[in-house]
Amino acid sequence: MKKKKLKDDQFIGVQILQVIFFRRRRLLRHLLPLVSAVSGFLLLLFAVLSSISPPITSIHRRHHLSLNSSVNIDIIEVQMNAKKENVFLVPVGGGSVDRELWTSNESKLFHGCSNAGDKFVAAELNTQPNRYLLIATSGGLNQQRTGITDAVVAAYILNATLVIPKLDQKSYWKDTSNFSEIFDVDWFMTYLSKDVKIIKQLPESVGKVITTRVPRKCNPKCYETRISPIFSKKHVQAVQLTKFDYRLSNRLNTELQKLRCRVNYRALKFTDPILEMGRKLVERMRMKSKHFVALHLRFESDMLAFSGCYYGGGEREMKDFGLIRKRWKTLHMKNPDKERRQGRCPLTPEEVGLMLRALGFGNDVHIYVASGEIYGGEETLAPLRALFPNLHSKETIASKEELAALSSYSSRMAALDFIVCDESDVFSTNNNGNMARMLSGRRRYFGHKPTIRPNAKKLYQLFLNRDNMTWEEFASQVRKFQIGFMGEPNEVQPGRGEFHENPFPCICKYSEASAAENTSSQSWGSVSDELFSEDDELYSSELDYVEDGK
Repeated sequence: MKKKKLKDDQFIGVQILQVIFFRRRRLLRHLLPLVSAVSGFLLLLFAVLSSISPPITSIHRRHHLSLNSSVNIDIIEVQMNAKKENVFLVPVGGGSVDRELWTSNESKLFHGCSNAGDKFVAAELNTQPNRYLLIATSGGLNQQRTGITDAVVAAYILNATLVIPKLDQKSYWKDTSNFSEIFDVDWFMTYLSKDVKIIKQLPESVGKVITTRVPRKCNPKCYETRISPIFSKKHVQAVQLTKFDYRLSNRLNTELQKLRCRVNYRALKFTDPILEMGRKLVERMRMKSKHFVALHLRFESDMLAFSGCYYGGGEREMKDFGLIRKRWKTLHMKNPDKERRQGRCPLTPEEVGLMLRALGFGNDVHIYVASGEIYGGEETLAPLRALFPNLHSKETIASKEELAALSSYSSRMAALDFIVCDESDVFSTNNNGNMARMLSGRRRYFGHKPTIRPNAKKLYQLFLNRDNMTWEEFASQVRKFQIGFMGEPNEVQPGRGEFHENPFPCICKYSEASAAENTSSQSWGSVSDELFSEDDELYSSELDYVEDGK
């Protein structure tokens, strides 16, 4: 009985297993089409995703990545960053521009003209006896040059004999040079002998000297009402005017303006040692290249401190500039961001380089850098050198032995830079300082040689957003913003701007016949009136002077 029951149980178990097996086969038979459909859909989805995803071979070559899913995400991010970095690619060459880089056909239409007219009263008749004017200039070489130029005109207005001006030996630069060590004093006196009587020293017979100062932009009436009475009413033979820079108005009659030009462009000639060294520097630049650009970088610590601008140097920069700013007691604190927005900050060397490249100057162009000690040294210059490897300066194209006689005097060294910049095919400024103004006017007078001045106010936003545009867009905008700042004639309206930068009364136009004969190749000079306006100060009613012994 037990054996029979066991067999019955085994039979029942086998039947149950058969039922389960056949039911699962029937279920699998129904699920198989569904599984196939899902698999097909997944394969199709994978194919679509594969077609739109970036190929591995397009990833930046320096990145070696594996093919797991987490790395694929990194690949996509790297590719996006690479594309962003490659948006602003600076070309090696200057590209094609719609103008000549070195010359202009219109330059032959204009020339400097500063001879005295029929209405000009010569020195012999204009000068009153026993009336002497002494001048103490202020600032560096080019600031003093403006003072010397205006001093001659002031002496003429006052009917006085001019004593050779004293140069500033106590300013930031601490140059002990006197007039005759920088300028050819005999040439200066001889050339102007018909215009103003000039002597080297005050006669011993002259008694006390009244020392005073006139306001900036003082016009002839200002001199006649403030200074002339000292001579006539106080019976004084000599008056000394101190801090004499920009102490004469831009607005004078044509004869006085032409006298200014005769002084600045004809009478003020550097001494032979300075001229000889300056010519050597120019010749050596010409040996390197047929054409060259002179760049007045003006990125020294004193300039940056005075500007009130900030260049990302942190506490060290603020400390360095703060110490320098203390030298100017009347210098107020400035808002760096506002100064930059207003175009009052010098461009960085890199920004200057980008501007020049956008204007069409390739990396094969030779550039003479006129500058003192660059703030930040070679590290600051590195981006400019990367754009223009052929950078030169007086220190690199002349030996220490050649410069030894001049190197201890900042004004004499600045005179060398002045000569090379004046003789360059293209001169580019980086701020609206004294050298930029003086050279702009001089190059305009002598045939409108090119002078590029950055339109810093417009370029500010462009440099700020350059990573969000292509090079072609950037270069196009630079060329657009520089219209009016590239040295074309008549960029500045007559009477506008600083006279020493825009000597309009001393620029004459040739007749068409004369212009046709004047076929010599010329370069260009530039000025724009956007940043300039007449800024005459109100004249105070009180004379502020002290009496000095002889």
